[in-house]
Amino acid sequence: MDPRAAADAAAVLGADPAALTALLVDLTSPANEARSRAEQQFHALRGSHPDALALSLAHLLLSPAHPSAPIAAVLLRRLIAPSSQAFVYPALSPATQSSLRALLLSAASAPALPRSVSRKLSDAVAELASFLLPANAWPDLLSFLYKSIDSQSSPPGLQESALNILARLASHLAAVFPNLHGLLLAALSHPSSADVRVAGLNAAISLIQSLPSAGARNQFQDLLPAMMRALAESLNCGNEGSAQEALEMMIELAGAEPRFLRRQLPDVVASMLQIAEAPGLEDGTRHLAVEFVVTLAEARERAPGMMRKLPRYVGRLFAVLMTMLLDVQDEPAWHAAVSEEEDAGETGSYVFAQECLDRLAIAVGGNTILPVAAELLPSFFSSEDWKRRHAALVTIAQIAEGSAKVMIKNLEQVVGMAHAASAILNFSENCRPDILTPYLDGIVGKLLLLLQTGNQMVQEAALTALASAADSSQEHFQKYYDAVMPYLKAILMNATDKSNRMLRAKSMECISLVGMAVGKQKFKDDAKQVMEVLMTLQGSQMEADDPITSYMLQSAQLKPDVSVTSAGPEDENGESDDEGVETITLGDKRIGIRTSLLEEKATACNMLCCYADELKEGFFPWIDQVTTTLVPLLKFYFHEEVRKASVSAMPELLRSAKLAIEKGQAQGRDKSYLKQLSDYIVPALVEVMHKEPEPQICASILESLNESIQVSGTLLEENQVRSVVEGVKEVIVASANRRIERTERAKAEDFDSEEEEVLREENEQEDEIFDQVGDCLGTLAKTFKTYFLPFFDELSMYLTPMLGKDRTSEERRIAICIFDDVAEHCREAAVRYYDAYLPSLLEACTSENPDVRQAAVYGIGICAEFGGSAFRPHTGEALSRLYNVIKHPNALDLDNAMAYDNAVSALGKICQFHRDSIDASQVIPAWLSCLPIKNDLIEAKLVHEQLCAMLEKSERELLGHNNQYLPKIVSVFAEDRYYVP
Repeated sequence: MDPRAAADAAAVLGADPAALTALLVDLTSPANEARSRAEQQFHALRGSHPDALALSLAHLLLSPAHPSAPIAAVLLRRLIAPSSQAFVYPALSPATQSSLRALLLSAASAPALPRSVSRKLSDAVAELASFLLPANAWPDLLSFLYKSIDSQSSPPGLQESALNILARLASHLAAVFPNLHGLLLAALSHPSSADVRVAGLNAAISLIQSLPSAGARNQFQDLLPAMMRALAESLNCGNEGSAQEALEMMIELAGAEPRFLRRQLPDVVASMLQIAEAPGLEDGTRHLAVEFVVTLAEARERAPGMMRKLPRYVGRLFAVLMTMLLDVQDEPAWHAAVSEEEDAGETGSYVFAQECLDRLAIAVGGNTILPVAAELLPSFFSSEDWKRRHAALVTIAQIAEGSAKVMIKNLEQVVGMAHAASAILNFSENCRPDILTPYLDGIVGKLLLLLQTGNQMVQEAALTALASAADSSQEHFQKYYDAVMPYLKAILMNATDKSNRMLRAKSMECISLVGMAVGKQKFKDDAKQVMEVLMTLQGSQMEADDPITSYMLQSAQLKPDVSVTSAGPEDENGESDDEGVETITLGDKRIGIRTSLLEEKATACNMLCCYADELKEGFFPWIDQVTTTLVPLLKFYFHEEVRKASVSAMPELLRSAKLAIEKGQAQGRDKSYLKQLSDYIVPALVEVMHKEPEPQICASILESLNESIQVSGTLLEENQVRSVVEGVKEVIVASANRRIERTERAKAEDFDSEEEEVLREENEQEDEIFDQVGDCLGTLAKTFKTYFLPFFDELSMYLTPMLGKDRTSEERRIAICIFDDVAEHCREAAVRYYDAYLPSLLEACTSENPDVRQAAVYGIGICAEFGGSAFRPHTGEALSRLYNVIKHPNALDLDNAMAYDNAVSALGKICQFHRDSIDASQVIPAWLSCLPIKNDLIEAKLVHEQLCAMLEKSERELLGHNNQYLPKIVSVFAEDRYYVP
């Protein structure tokens, strides 16, 4: 260290605290230069004089009234917190470590410690203790905590600090701290201090969450009334700040350990609803009480169905939320506005109630929520107050997602309650083309007239309605395309003023939906022109909030949506002043998420995916830019729609490149470019496949990976195939674990029919994952044939358990289909797997599920065709099983028809390839009697080609004695419209 720096360090860390105080003041300075200089000096001191720096900060805490004490506590915590990047405690000398521990306890014991210091100091003590307690290296702390909490003479501030430390260390102290139950009960019942009672609540909830078993937690069950009293007493004293802290803690308990509340659930929920219903309380307090009940309802994995057993309380909560929807304003002047502000008049309570109605309906399901809605809605609809009628309509919209299945069954009742005429937008959205088409002439004509008016808000609404009509009518919109598109392009190109930004954005959305409705050929020329306009705009200097960025590549590239910054010393709560930003703090880093931009990013990604799909090879000029933008977004875990759109775009980009190369439109690029693109996209999909937290998106990733492999084909290298197989293994294991977890949920005390339906839907998502796994592995087998077999050897240990009778029909079907693909495409080389798989196929012929039967009989046909002598021992049983499928009483029913056709085809292959092992004079006429087959067109073509070949040879067993079967053969040809001569 240079002499000047050494002198500065000596001054800052000397006996006079003035220099250290000045440094701490500069660390929180609003002046960037002063703050940056102070940060550099502090970091240098941490590196060169960690002992002196830690002790100096600790000594400053002995004067808690000192204005720099709060920031000193924060900075000291970072030096002694094992989770901090600035952690230096292990590097300190033993003497310093001992002095530091003593100074911390001395500072924490100070009377009348200001709250701004006590909380930060408690955090510092708890952080260091979490490092030392596992090694029993701070025994003095335990006695300090016990005396501070247990002693009736301890000042409330000291008790509160000790309890907060105990809360942070619950997992370390639960087994060693004496009389925890009594100490917590006393704290929760403190006669004078609401802060002590809330700190006791915090410690109790932390302890309950840290205990390893339900039995251990239940020993503290009798604390729950005292916990609720602590909350009530804060409210009775008018201390809503303490009450809100307590509510936040109870919400945490409801989410983490809802079963702890089960025995006293009615009392707890009733108390929370009483708070939510109290009009004299602050909105924040009432919202937290509602949040508690909604969180409890959402805790399906830990306590499925628990809240549905309290329908009366669900009704009370529903009524509270509908009342909150009345907190909305309206101004007559708004109706003459020339621009739209969607959120005008909406209050915090209104928005909160909307969100909670949606969450509640999803959590408890339609069977519980709709009876409650049916009881409350009529009075709201019949009210003279527009706010109540408005609240009723909003309620129906909000509960629709969670109640959709039950609502559809009672749609007439729901519509009758709403008794509102739909606007064109609402009418056309989700409307079938056959219903909408007769009205399109009038609708489109009127909307085009509106586009020519001077009122911008009317034009924007007309564009949205026109987009919806096109989206719903699809190809029926082609007749209007030539009339509509010029208007839309004119708006896109001419609405350049700042006041017209939303109009231009709406025109972009409308153009895209119209283009997708009419199809590539019709839209092709205009699409290229529109893309050029967008790319020109992309390169221009547009303002960040221009709404057209939602439909452009730059929106997909937006950076400000997620930012990672260092948490400043005084910003420990991690909150942002910007309402559009949500923040979380992890260690010394703060992640800020600008939620308003996430929707724009998702919209842009969807539009890019759609353009790639529609334009095919015409999208080639933008492939590089779009690919490098979307591939990183496969890991964008802040927003599902962004990932979903990016995943869907991957095979479209590869397909576009391949078609452009094949058609000579690739600007001189050849197959090596496709290989380069594939080497970028396929590994990226594999990497995210087993990391994806949402099963639905995991299935989409597998689907896109399958399509990408189909496009790339043999361009994939062995190591890439191996990575795909390894990823599939992880997906199979993760999926199986989720199924086991659901089985455990089904054993829960509160499991009911509604929760059973939820589990069924979740298992259907799991089946979709397995379905895509099957398709993906089938594509690999088809592409690489025998080169795939070493990988199949590894996969078999994952697949054969799926053939068991204890597995779902879908799992069995997929495992069989994978084997079928391997047997079909690897032919004789796959014979070695027959012993492991063929018995399961024969057994699956008797499955009650027709899809399983179809997969099984198809596989038997493949084995008969390629198995040679390896199949011969199974011929007799195979015939018996196939006859059972064919002769089933309902074999020709629509559900069973595909299995029937495949069984007939398999029977024909046994006749063709194993005639010497069967009684041909019996089996061939039996096969002929099943013809023609008409449902599986692929098998029908093969079977009837086989019939033609046998007839050309005048095979004796086919024609029969004296050509007795000839009339049947003629009738087959006469009846079979799929016959190919």
